[in-house]
Amino acid sequence: MAERKLLVLFGSQTGTAQDTAERIGREATRRHLRCRVEALDSCDVANLIHEPLVVFVCATTGQGDPPDNMKMFWRFLFRKNLPPGSLCQLDYAVLGLGDSSYPKFNFVAKKLHKRVLQLGGNPLLPVALGDDQHDLGPDAVVDPWLLALWDKILALYPLPPGLEIISPDIRLPPKYTLHYLPEDSPDPESDLLQPTAPRAVPSELHPFSARVMSNQRVTAQSHFQDVRLMEFDITGSGIMFSAGDVVMIQPQNCPEDVQQFCQLLRLDPDRRFVLKPTEPGTSLPPLLPQPCTIRHLVTHYLDISCVPRRSFFELLSYFSTNELEREKLQEFSSAQGQEELYSYCNRPRRTTLEALWDFPHTTCAIPADYLLDLIPRIRPRAFSIASSMLAHPDRIQILMAVVQYKTRLSKPRRGLCSTWLASLNPEQGDVRVPLWVKKGGMKFPADPATPVIMIGPGTGVAPFRAAIQERVAQGCRGNCLFFGCRQKSKDFYCQAEWEELVTKGFLTLFTAFSRDQEEKVYVQHRVQENRRLVWELLSSGNAHVYLAG
Repeated sequence: MAERKLLVLFGSQTGTAQDTAERIGREATRRHLRCRVEALDSCDVANLIHEPLVVFVCATTGQGDPPDNMKMFWRFLFRKNLPPGSLCQLDYAVLGLGDSSYPKFNFVAKKLHKRVLQLGGNPLLPVALGDDQHDLGPDAVVDPWLLALWDKILALYPLPPGLEIISPDIRLPPKYTLHYLPEDSPDPESDLLQPTAPRAVPSELHPFSARVMSNQRVTAQSHFQDVRLMEFDITGSGIMFSAGDVVMIQPQNCPEDVQQFCQLLRLDPDRRFVLKPTEPGTSLPPLLPQPCTIRHLVTHYLDISCVPRRSFFELLSYFSTNELEREKLQEFSSAQGQEELYSYCNRPRRTTLEALWDFPHTTCAIPADYLLDLIPRIRPRAFSIASSMLAHPDRIQILMAVVQYKTRLSKPRRGLCSTWLASLNPEQGDVRVPLWVKKGGMKFPADPATPVIMIGPGTGVAPFRAAIQERVAQGCRGNCLFFGCRQKSKDFYCQAEWEELVTKGFLTLFTAFSRDQEEKVYVQHRVQENRRLVWELLSSGNAHVYLAG
């Protein structure tokens, strides 16, 4: 009988596709299939020709782009020299996660389905097009599609005699187990965040620990929004970047939240442990030191401030000793309870930590072994680089709005990364931030004579500050910037810098201060008023136009 094994491969940007892939993995385990769940770029693509059964789960990002963790796979798959029948042994299905308010809705999933078909693959089902815009979210499509998928798979690979599907009432084992070390073993905490020895160029798996050089508020104290210009020292990192590139920053939870979480779950933050995978062959989570303290795990790894997903409530329901709490958790994890879950979690942006407060009997019964199954890892955040290496060698600057807003919950919602970064004070010693750089989507003209029209309201001006610094250093004068904000006296970022460049003849600047007069004026009004100049730059100067929000 054919070996009953399934490979689930995901391309995920924000974690939704990974969450769905892990759900498919759990459902496969209940059907006694040997199942691996991996990011597309972590698997060896050449081995696909030996795989009998693969489910692809992929998101679409930006303007129809593949997520970062499937970009290499994507390039390989579309190589012209792949023989047409190379995947003829493969039964496959593609599940897409997208947003129908974008023109290229689920473009990656559709294109992947078509390409695997071209290479000889045998589709078990039509491609599933999950939609964020649906009232019930992507699950409206995913739930029925998965039921159909399991019917197909079990027809090809029936359950072995004497085995039943493991009932949903039975809790599956955790992915890892935590083995606590004796209290008196030596403490590794001291060497966790030391700057690493120079190796390959910094990346997500090997971030560079950059020193914070300055953290300056650039809006008036009386302004409602706190915006920072921050500078990081990247000396010795090997990082190179140009205007339009993006810096990725790995944030951490604040000490108060970490302490609350440990109290709620009755965990000792100083206890040390090593992780052991339950299934042989499962790799350990990267970026977690071994051995590790509970404090390090909760501070740097577990995303306790994210809005929890349906799978969180499903797993939580298994630990519940309280009938009322368990019923509510089961409702939140059922298909029928998704509207209720949306208004409890997503609409008010309730965090994982706050949800745990609401289920106190269940929370104190969570076994530590399940922490990594229950709570996703903290994702890195992307910022446009706001400086040029030509103007500021060995430095990276960002222009960052501190995220804070109100929902119906009494406590204001705060952005994890921006709140943490804003709290860092370089005057208090050696303050460091893990970061690396990624190519951005904006490319500025190679020919310095080509004029550039940049429209950057608010913090959207960040990549243009990098571009202007870079172009001025190369002697380019054709720089035209439309900048907009609320009030000239409160949030006109980098005002002195722009005015100096205007005086020196390097910059043509148009500003729109929407609240400084009766009628609101925005950048589009300034573009319209200056349409002759804009048209002249476009028609006779072959100008490039850039827009960032």
